Amino acid sequence: MGNKMIKLLPIILLVVILASGCGSSTPQSAPPPTTPPPSEGIDIGSQAIDFQLQTLDGQTVKLSDLRGKPVLLNFWATWCPPCRFEMPFLQQINDSYSAKGLVLLAIDIGESPGTVQKFMTEFNLSLTVPMDTDSKVAKSYGITAIPTTFLIDKNGVIQFKLLGAFPNKEAIETALTKIIP
Repeated sequence: MGNKMIKLLPIILLVVILASGCGSSTPQSAPPPTTPPPSEGIDIGSQAIDFQLQTLDGQTVKLSDLRGKPVLLNFWATWCPPCRFEMPFLQQINDSYSAKGLVLLAIDIGESPGTVQKFMTEFNLSLTVPMDTDSKVAKSYGITAIPTTFLIDKNGVIQFKLLGAFPNKEAIETALTKIIP
């Protein structure tokens, strides 16, 4: 009987070692699944297309540098009646929400800095105005009508898109709930 026990001892030890996890004291688990970032595009749920433009006051603005902040992109021009109608509401939003981290970029399409500066002075506006003088950014965003507004969350993902003017400040505030908690 002693011989049988001696022969079974290695098997018993092997079972004990395997059952204890081979000496591992920390449980192992599969790495958490990762969600790939959305692809770049102009639709809701897409990563906003990056761009770099000079502003009316000569600064450089790059969209990807604004990650971590909610962004309102508004494409417009001074000659556009609905754009002109909407501008005071955008100024009010800029005044109220910049302290909450909102970055409002009023991207002028295809006009000269002189024309835009005259408009800004006439309407007493102090918005940040990136100048898309060659309309390349507008084309990359598929702009076919102005104004067009995109709301981009702090991760750079488009959460809202509107073709046409907001009717009032309250409508903009309602839309902003999609990117500002």
